[in-house]
This record gives sequence, structure tokens and C-alpha cells, in this order.
Amino acid sequence: MNKLNDLLSLIDGYIGGSQWFVFFLLGTGLFFTFYLRFPQFRYLKSAFRIVRGKFDREGDEGDTSHFQALTTALSGTVGTGNIAGVALAIHLGGPAALFWMLVTALLGMTTKFVEVTLSHKYREKMTDGTMAGGPMYYMKNRLNMKWLAGLFAVATIFSSFGTGNLPQINSIANSVHATFGVNKILIGAVLAILLGFVIIGGIKRIAKVTSRLVPFMAVIYFVGAVAVILYNYQNIVPSLVAVFRDVFTGTSAAGGFLGASFAFAFNRGVNRGLFSNEAGQGSAPIAHAAARAHEPVSEGLVALLEPFIDTIIICMLTGLVILSSGVWTEKMENKFQEADLEVLAGFYDEGEELDREQIADFLLGKSELPLFTGDLEVIDGKIINEVTLLHARSVAEEVFVRKDGAVFSGRLPVIEGHIPLDNRIEIAGKSLIHSAPLTTEAFTKSWFGDSGRYIVAIGLLLFAFSTAISWSYYGGRAVTFLFGIKWVVYFRMVYVLGFFVASFMDTTIVWTFSGITIAMMTIPNLFGILMLRKEMKSEVNSFWKEYSDFFGEK
Repeated sequence: MNKLNDLLSLIDGYIGGSQWFVFFLLGTGLFFTFYLRFPQFRYLKSAFRIVRGKFDREGDEGDTSHFQALTTALSGTVGTGNIAGVALAIHLGGPAALFWMLVTALLGMTTKFVEVTLSHKYREKMTDGTMAGGPMYYMKNRLNMKWLAGLFAVATIFSSFGTGNLPQINSIANSVHATFGVNKILIGAVLAILLGFVIIGGIKRIAKVTSRLVPFMAVIYFVGAVAVILYNYQNIVPSLVAVFRDVFTGTSAAGGFLGASFAFAFNRGVNRGLFSNEAGQGSAPIAHAAARAHEPVSEGLVALLEPFIDTIIICMLTGLVILSSGVWTEKMENKFQEADLEVLAGFYDEGEELDREQIADFLLGKSELPLFTGDLEVIDGKIINEVTLLHARSVAEEVFVRKDGAVFSGRLPVIEGHIPLDNRIEIAGKSLIHSAPLTTEAFTKSWFGDSGRYIVAIGLLLFAFSTAISWSYYGGRAVTFLFGIKWVVYFRMVYVLGFFVASFMDTTIVWTFSGITIAMMTIPNLFGILMLRKEMKSEVNSFWKEYSDFFGEK
């Protein structure tokens, strides 16, 4: 399994995790921003009017309203990334990562506008009377590239499991189990039944559920986040200053005593922003293709709001919660994760400036430090070797080892700084934390106190579950495109089964695989919308020529 994960990580490094992919995605958004003259700013007001139904006509074809299409697409993008992903980005890239997430969202608004407009224009009516669309339809019907459409559809099916299904229920189960102590299998069984009940009703039931679920979960999360920010009001301005200051200085206090380079902040912020709002991936156009509309551009304008809500509002709220609470630089008691743990040969003291600089350079990849290989001697839970344990980009303190819940004495093998842990061995101590645990801790720094962690647990449950709902529709439409509508029922059965099983299995390898499938969706989609750039501009110009008086825009 480790070898397979290493292979997938290598492949992902050349595709989705590479610099060229990031610049291709950002570059496309930047190109259309200038090419269409900043539609994310000029047409924002009009987008809100369309969502409210001001542009609707009697007889518009489609299965959902504009608002339902928006909430369905938002339920697919607002997920664990808004809670855990933002915390990880700040942990690795410092406050400046939030700035790059903001930039990514602004460019992503234009990309969403373009991909949804084109996909809606070339949608098709199915034999059951429902509308089907997405990038695969404009690739087939306009570009006449059926092979490219097929590649996109296959990637969408795999991504529906790798992005929207398996990791989402795994995150829910872990969070609810840690917070409330509920058995993971029970969590998976209950939610799998609920998922099956929702998705069996198709897009109309999905849209009905998400149109209620998304606003509800957004309000809960918003109240909890604002409570933290206002409770720590004295840190609001310093936090905002840190975000923009670190962009221009190229360094930050990320990870406590450690520095985060410009490259770290840029990479983490951009990657997290792209993963969160899915602009350019081609998933949201599948949901928007079902919307009732007589003009494709109008639905593109609705989609323009998604990165604004997902990243600029929700992700920025999470970021300000983490920064204003101050927990991102505090070491806390936690159980160490194998992936975050390294053992250095020799003792390094954070209090010594030279040692601190050496560790910082090591973690930023600027230099090497000797990794420990051999056996760690443990007596009464204490490691007696002269080594330094790094966990979550920080020097671990008060390290204690247990086996089967009891104090451990014996040897722990270490290979090039890596400790192979099993379910029986537990290493705990004080270190920095990241991802969902960091956001959870931040939410306790308000008037709600420890009860704030329940807001994160509930938010994670609702965010992740809604993501699974939407991605079932995306995968089902890809199956319909490839094999026909009669095969969708079998896809749904496998989808629900996978959702249940992933509640109690290790999905680490799935995250790596999903990075590849996301790239395999995004690359054909970006290629396609760039090929149709002139048509897109013509559509926009024609739309505003006819409706500028209605919207008061030009």
C-alpha cells in the first residue's frame, strides 16, 4: 500500500501538484479576467439579482431554480477544505497563504463564469426529461472531441469517489467519533442510509435538500466564527496586517518559531484555494446545467458567486478565526500522526538561535539535517536517546509512548527518521497542530468556550455530507454520458456502499489519487474553454447588448 501511495504521489507531483498546473489554472483565470474585462467585479450585482429570480421567464427549461443550482454546486465545494484545509494552509504557509487564497478566488470567479456559461449552452435533454450538461457536452457537441469528453467523464467518476465520497465520510466519522465518542461504523451506516435516500430522488431531491442544508450550515458556522473573531477583537487588525505584510516581506512566523517562505505561502494558499472552490475543474457546470434559464450567460453569472461565497467569505472567516485566536502558534497536547513525525539525530534546542535556524531551513527544504536510524530506547514511556522529534513542523515536547494504552518500555525501530507506527503504539506530547484539530481548538476561544468545538464537528458533518450529495450527481451524470441513464442506479449503489466502508477505513491513498483525478478533469476543461474564448466573448457581448437596460450594466 505504501509503495502504491508513493507511486501515486509521484504521478500527482508531475500533474496536479506541479507548478505548471497551478500556473495553467491561474493563468487561465487571469486571461479571462482581462479578456472579458473583469466580470467578477462588473457583474457581481447582476449575479445577485439573477439568483433572486429577477431574470426568470415562464417556460424556462430546466430542473432547478438558480438558487437551487447555486446551493447544489456550493454543497459540492464547501466541504472539509473550508475547515481543515484552511488550517493546514496557514500552518504550512503562514498568514500570507490567506492572501493567495483570496487572489485565487477572485480569478476563479471568472473561470467559473466561463465554464458554466459554455456548459449550459451545450446541455442536452435526457430521455427522462431532465437536463444534462457539463464540460463533456461542449467538448462533444461544439469541439467535436468525443475522446476528450470521455476522458473528462471518466475522471469525473473517479473524482466523485476520491473527492466527494470516501474522504468526506472518513472526516465526518473521525470528527464525530473524537468529539462525541460515537462508533465509526454506526456513523457510516446511518449517513449512508440518509445519502441513499437523498440521491435516489435525482437532481430535484438533491436540489431541494441542498437549498435548505447549505444556508443552515452556513449560518451555524458564521455565528461560531464571528463569535471567535469578536471575542479576540484586539487581534483582528494585527491578523489582517500579518496577512498582507507577509506577502511583501516573503516570510512569516508560521509554525511558531519557524519561518514560511514566499514559495510556501504561495503554494499552500493557491493550492488550497483551487481545491476549495473547484474553479476550472468542471464539476460545478454539471449542477448548473440543470438550472432553468433562457440565457447561458445568466447561469454563468450565478456560478460567479460560488468562489466568492466559498473562499472569500467562508475560508476567510476560518482563516481569521485561526489567526485571531492565536492557536496556530501554540503547542498543544495531541496524539502524534505518523505522517507528521520525523526523528532527527542529535538534540536541537528551540531556545538556541542557531538550532532554530537550522530546523527552519530543514523544514523549508533549504538544507539537510541528519535523520536518525536505529532503535529508540524507551523506558517508562520516555525516550532516552539523544534525538529530536519533529511533529507538525515543531519540536515536540513532553513526549510519552504507550502501547495498548499502557506505559511502554522497549525499543522503537526508526528508519531514516521515520517511525513505522501500528494501532498498538501511541506517541503523544506537545506540538503544533493543524487541519481540523487546529480549527476546532480555535473555535473554543470565544464566549462559547469548549462548546465551540461542537460547532466545528457539526459544521464538518454538514459540509462533508453535502459535498457527498452533490458529487453523487456529478458522477451520475458522467455515467449517463458514457453508458446511458439506466446505469446510474448501479453507480448510486456503489457510491453509497463506498461511503459506508470509508467511514472506518484509511483513506490516505484516496486523497493522493483524488489529486490526480482532479487534474485530469481540470486540464481538458481549461483547454476547452480556452479554445472557445471567442465564442464566450461573443456570448457575453450579445447578452449585455440585449439586457443591459434590464440590469443597468454595460
